[in-house]
Amino acid sequence: MATAASKDEIKLVTLDPGHFHAALVQREMFAGASPTVHTYAPFGMDLIEHLKRVARFNGRADNPTSWRMEVHAGPDFFERMKKEKAGNVMVTAGRNKGKIDYISGSVGAGFHVLSDKPWILEPSDFKKLKDTLDLADKKGRIAYDIMTERFEVTSILQRELVNDPDVFGEMVPGTPDKPGVYMESVHFLMKMVAGAPNIRPAWFFDRLQQGEGLNDVGTHLVDLVQWTLFPDKAIDHQKEIEVLSASRWPTMMTLANFQKVTGEAAYPAYLGDSVKNGSLEYFCNTLVDYKVRGVHTKLNVIWDWEPAPGAGDTHFAFYRGTKAKIEVRQGKAEKGRVELYIVPADVSKKREVMVAAGRKLSSLAAEYPGLDIEERPTELRVVIPDKFRVSHEEHFAQVARKFFGYLKQPKTLPAWEKANMLAKYWVTTKGTELARQAPVKVAARIAPK
Repeated sequence: MATAASKDEIKLVTLDPGHFHAALVQREMFAGASPTVHTYAPFGMDLIEHLKRVARFNGRADNPTSWRMEVHAGPDFFERMKKEKAGNVMVTAGRNKGKIDYISGSVGAGFHVLSDKPWILEPSDFKKLKDTLDLADKKGRIAYDIMTERFEVTSILQRELVNDPDVFGEMVPGTPDKPGVYMESVHFLMKMVAGAPNIRPAWFFDRLQQGEGLNDVGTHLVDLVQWTLFPDKAIDHQKEIEVLSASRWPTMMTLANFQKVTGEAAYPAYLGDSVKNGSLEYFCNTLVDYKVRGVHTKLNVIWDWEPAPGAGDTHFAFYRGTKAKIEVRQGKAEKGRVELYIVPADVSKKREVMVAAGRKLSSLAAEYPGLDIEERPTELRVVIPDKFRVSHEEHFAQVARKFFGYLKQPKTLPAWEKANMLAKYWVTTKGTELARQAPVKVAARIAPK
């Protein structure tokens, strides 16, 4: 029988880690957290790959971790986890179908929860999400979504500039054809993670288990929109959000590519309906149009096969103001780096916008010293010191530290988080539902290449 954690010690329990994000929570050691982590999962490749990732963190030359892994493998893993109560924080990242049941059951058993997105895939599970958050409130537990993109410095600075009326002006509501907010996110199925090829489980390519583009990556995008436009404000999903339209299209994968990314010799039987002429029809791309508090927002979520050498996932996002458009780009001109631009609506007023932006960046000097502005003919680039450029993998530790801070001081958890979590998953589930009802259509990309 596992020993229960002391009241003040953070003791992690990992549940069914099928996605590499579960291991990234252990990329660093944390003050106040036990080095022993109990992992409950069915025996199989998902568990083995997870343990290998953590072992690489322990064995790296630079700042190695010192996790001690206690593994509990068997078909009754979930019930054992709840019964043995080997810790007080459940961490999970893996199969998305049924994830809300893991979260709800863990909260009910007295665990706090730090879970990867998405928590739900279908509108029919929305009530489960609300009931789970209500249960967490009732039991004094914290159930927290791992929203890493809030810790990306360009997202933080974009938010600051959007909310400075001297720089941005007022938000332009836009139209479906010319939205006030646009985001385009490109991810790749075959890539490197923590210095090694990221082998994905075969179930990752089952949209019924993994979800579609908007379900998954789209969770981050929807979160960024409301987090940026309405800082510290609760969004009422029933009154302030209207999902207008959506479409989807597949990324086709040859058997050879499927074998390369999964290590499997053949397509599993549950993917049979998605195999067309020997290739896998993987519906992982979604375009959605919606309004949040009257602002027309368009999100374009894309999965391609493999990046060019030296390249990786890309993010493009703009918010259109009456004085300037605040834009994040990650194209060839940026050499793979995420850069932040201020594009004046009237180039003749560029100097005025530049002075206001300089004033805003100076006000952030205590937290972000060294910010500067590079003037260009029609726009301004925000110069961000390299020390603030943290990798996607490192963001997981930042989220974990924020979460652990809430555990120590529960009253510091913002009241708006619950409402905005419901708003976020309202958009992703309703948008995916609409996309399935629409004709298959490849959306145009507008991000600079």
